[in-house]
Amino acid sequence: MLKKLLSKFSHDLGIDLGTANTLVYVRGKGIVINEPSIVAINTKTDRILAVGREAKKMLGKTPPYINVSRPLVNGIISDFEVAEKMLKHFIDKVHKESYSIIPRPRVVIAIPLNITEVEKKAVEDATLSAGAREVFLVEEPMAAAIGARLPIQEAIGNMIVDIGGGTTEIAVISLGGVVASKSLTIAGDEFNADIIQYIRDKFNLYIGEATAEDIKIKVGAVFYLDDSIEMEVRGRDVLSGLPKVIKVSDAHVREATSKSIKTIIDNIKTTVENTPPELVSEVYERGIVLAGGGAQFRGLTDLIFSETRIPTQILDDPLTAVVRGTGIILEDIEGMAQVMVPTTEE
Repeated sequence: MLKKLLSKFSHDLGIDLGTANTLVYVRGKGIVINEPSIVAINTKTDRILAVGREAKKMLGKTPPYINVSRPLVNGIISDFEVAEKMLKHFIDKVHKESYSIIPRPRVVIAIPLNITEVEKKAVEDATLSAGAREVFLVEEPMAAAIGARLPIQEAIGNMIVDIGGGTTEIAVISLGGVVASKSLTIAGDEFNADIIQYIRDKFNLYIGEATAEDIKIKVGAVFYLDDSIEMEVRGRDVLSGLPKVIKVSDAHVREATSKSIKTIIDNIKTTVENTPPELVSEVYERGIVLAGGGAQFRGLTDLIFSETRIPTQILDDPLTAVVRGTGIILEDIEGMAQVMVPTTEE
């Protein structure tokens, strides 16, 4: 009875709790939040100063008493209290214009593959503590495949590669379950780290994470381009400690990230090798689908095809595939029970 009453004043939510970005889908409304998974806290007062984009602007620019942190590392909650505060902020933001004094929504939340029971419990507890009345879990590649409208319930091989901020999830899905998979901690954040190290080694220049992200987006390419692209980059000279400007091209980014990209492609090959032959033939026919922000790396589809000989395509809106999948599950939670992961309470 109480749950029915609470449901009248709450919006059910689908959440992609990512290392880099958190996206929130509201049932009947669509995606309403797409913000960086970053929180700024005043350690003197223990109060949240900013969440999302506003907090990201503070990265690397704060006095000692302001802590700007990411509560998730490699798709896993690393700081429970900050993750709970961030989720509560987003849940309250969604319900700000409703009549609910204490919102208690049902939440479908995406989790990485091969997550441990302890890590799963942390996600559930943080979501419940943030205000959810019920939590449903779904694996990220499954949610991405549902968001991509792949026929996952049929006896057909569907291969999806979800390259996020903290993890890359590779899965072959058939009959509503994951048949073969790999989960890597090499993704967007690792590409940024590769670029930072490369710029330091090659140009003797210190740059920050935000600059590395900018380089990756503007000139990043993993396959040879017909027309090279480049940009100016400002940082601090390693030797003099003074400001310095250099030019970085797509060739530099390609060289910087080559090892990480090779690891991802090698694991795609391994996943195909571990897939039953009948499904492999269908994967070869239907192709590989790329999702996640990392899928937007220029030339990635061409490189994967050249290495695997399997047709590869990127989704129209790869960043939102996972949260769109949670939204589709929200519309029919009972009917989609098969694709969800049992919670630690079950």
